[in-house]
Amino acid sequence: MSKTIVVVGASRGIGKAVVEQFAANSNYRVFALARNKERLISNFKEFPNVVCGAFDLASHIAGQLAEIFEDKGKIDILINNAGYLVNKPFETITHEDFHHSYQVNVIGVMETVQYFVPKMNTEKSHIVNISSMGGFQGSMKFAGLAAYSTSKAALCSFTELFAEEYKNTEIKMNCLCLGAVQTEMLEEAFPGYKAPLEPKEMAKFIVNFAETNGYFMNGKIIPVSLSNP
Repeated sequence: MSKTIVVVGASRGIGKAVVEQFAANSNYRVFALARNKERLISNFKEFPNVVCGAFDLASHIAGQLAEIFEDKGKIDILINNAGYLVNKPFETITHEDFHHSYQVNVIGVMETVQYFVPKMNTEKSHIVNISSMGGFQGSMKFAGLAAYSTSKAALCSFTELFAEEYKNTEIKMNCLCLGAVQTEMLEEAFPGYKAPLEPKEMAKFIVNFAETNGYFMNGKIIPVSLSNP
């Protein structure tokens, strides 16, 4: 079956692995979006069904997306994977840190969804937001992540609100709260830390969820972690 998939935050880590796994199906057309288009092109040059687009969640969301998606047809799956992580003692987090964290991790995602809602397949489509266990209520929290984890918690709340507002449509939205995965972003924030999962392992779960299981859920906040709590 032919599908059109959009992955935001596709240049490295989990997003890159998600694009690769979707693109392995030649019937799929995959749009890979990130700030660094050159890196995207280098990453996915072996996949003729991947379209690369420069996209920055910091501002002018609708304008950027309109340049890429005008007359591109309906979207079946949207993966909101991009994230910004700052690890600082609370008293040293700046206004700019807070603002950029919320803009990339939740405001930009909401504006992205606003753009895509009219373009989603009205017969059956799925939006998957990628949050963090740090934003999952009752989970273990880590010092230094006040900006990151609270913005990811806001993404969880948005998922529930969107699902309620669009419950009478065929657009489903769910949120996966991921535990630690060995990505460049994690290494930058926690040098020397070794996560239990590699990006390809987590990407396999995300792709399967987006394609199949997610259609039986709506507005769900799902922890995906090997840790407890």
